[in-house]
Amino acid sequence: MNKVYRSVLVLLAGAALALPAVPPLRAAELERTGGPYVPTPQVVVDQMLRMAGVGPSDFVIDLGSGDGVIVLTAAKEFKARGFGVDIDPELVKLSNNEAKRLGLADRVAFQVQDVFKADLSRATVLTLYLLPSMMSNLQAKVYNELKPGTRVVSHDYHFGDWPADDDITFDVPEKEKINGVPRATIYLWIVPARVAGKWRLRIDGAAGGNYDLDIKQKFQVFEGSALAGGRSTKLDLPGLRGEAIRFALTAGAGRHVFSGRVSGDTMQGTVELATGKGAARWTATRTGA
Repeated sequence: MNKVYRSVLVLLAGAALALPAVPPLRAAELERTGGPYVPTPQVVVDQMLRMAGVGPSDFVIDLGSGDGVIVLTAAKEFKARGFGVDIDPELVKLSNNEAKRLGLADRVAFQVQDVFKADLSRATVLTLYLLPSMMSNLQAKVYNELKPGTRVVSHDYHFGDWPADDDITFDVPEKEKINGVPRATIYLWIVPARVAGKWRLRIDGAAGGNYDLDIKQKFQVFEGSALAGGRSTKLDLPGLRGEAIRFALTAGAGRHVFSGRVSGDTMQGTVELATGKGAARWTATRTGA
């Protein structure tokens, strides 16, 4: 991108987002690049990585990596590995040079690439600072390609109808010079396991019983019913955070409370039995869509 054009866009980023109409050529450029390069303040970078719980076992991918500060900080301060992709060759060169200067080139790398073509399979953490239109266009890729449990963190902009699992807003005075807003909002999503479909659930032991579950899901929100002995009951207290699942089923005068983990077409965990009868193990296997 032309440097003068980029500089103008940086200065007018906030105003540009508010304009009712964008010239076709400029709109196409924003669509292709995800927006102008705007440096992320270090305080925001640090909060993004803390919110994602980044550690030495993580692989961080930054889409639209700019000067590389997010991936570089993840490697330097949190001992993670990772890579960044950006459409601008000059920024990619700058980022790789900085990785070499910091002695991090064995753990991080940056490449020129369209974010829509990036391989996300290694990510345990994905970071983003892209315009709302790009976030919306990326939503399906992020949701479908990332493994359940992957943490997704975005600066200021969220996905359309995929609600965040958590968010935080705090003062960042230096941002006011860029977009007129002296605050930052960070959104966190934890990619949910796919639980929609039909399941056969069994409670082990003397209190054992079998249930046929029918679950409907939209992102991390799910609902459903359970059939046992010819009687149907609603799933209560549903909760899904990555691979961790929780729900309850009415049983007599009380209810069984299930917690566990999802792994592909199986679930397993512990159930607190109704009326204080202790706990037992439970397992479930997917039987249909």
